[in-house]
Amino acid sequence: MSQLIKRPSPIAYSCYVTRSREGEQFIPEYVFGYQVSGTMVMNDGNKEYIFKPGDFRFGRRNHLIKFNKLPPEGGEYRSFSVRFDQPFLRNFSMEAGYKAEKHIDGDAVIDLKPAPLYKNYFDSLLPYRQLNGEEDAALVALKLREAILLLLKVDPGMKDILFDFSEPGKIDLEAFMNKNFHFNVDLNRFAYLTGRSLATFKRDFEKLFHITPNRWLQQRRLQEAYYLIREKGKTASEIYLDLGFEDLSHFSFAFKKQFGAAPTKIL
Repeated sequence: MSQLIKRPSPIAYSCYVTRSREGEQFIPEYVFGYQVSGTMVMNDGNKEYIFKPGDFRFGRRNHLIKFNKLPPEGGEYRSFSVRFDQPFLRNFSMEAGYKAEKHIDGDAVIDLKPAPLYKNYFDSLLPYRQLNGEEDAALVALKLREAILLLLKVDPGMKDILFDFSEPGKIDLEAFMNKNFHFNVDLNRFAYLTGRSLATFKRDFEKLFHITPNRWLQQRRLQEAYYLIREKGKTASEIYLDLGFEDLSHFSFAFKKQFGAAPTKIL
């Protein structure tokens, strides 16, 4: 008998007393968030977003994001997030008759204007913190529907974002990779975001760069590391996570192998 995998609830409550560096994240679905206390710092490679207590945000799907959760001095970092997946939004769209009328490009994260309806909604989520996503699916679905209706009430134009079910189209591979090489996500994500299957992505990549994607990513990250250490005076511990390496020892080993010297020996 197969074991069922418990899925996380679409309604999430975060609480930290120490700084939490979450590193890389691919945002596959829309996320409606509220900053209760502390600070959320997000970066999509082009722009930094800072959210403080009382701020509301809307993360757009199919974007790469790095983020840090910063608790206040002597206090807790607390935030709520509500995730809308595509099947749920498609069902809502069919039932309620909403549909996108145009495709809207824009920032990875939308800084929502404060609204009493938003605040009241997130206050109402406090008793839902302990709900199980599977066992309490009906209750959770009601709160998701409520959130969508509130977003549409405050800004009717949100329908063109929420109900846009288009997938990424084929884009310029070289420009995309040079912009996003520092994100530590697997090749399937890079392929999807450039509008390609994994096989087509690898084929196009090697035709363009004459090297495999994994080897190129490591070399490109190490080149950037060398520049930051040599020209900007950065230390290995300051930059390895930002450049897509998972741990310092792996970064130092790869750096020495590439340049013949440890990061601390580069002057």
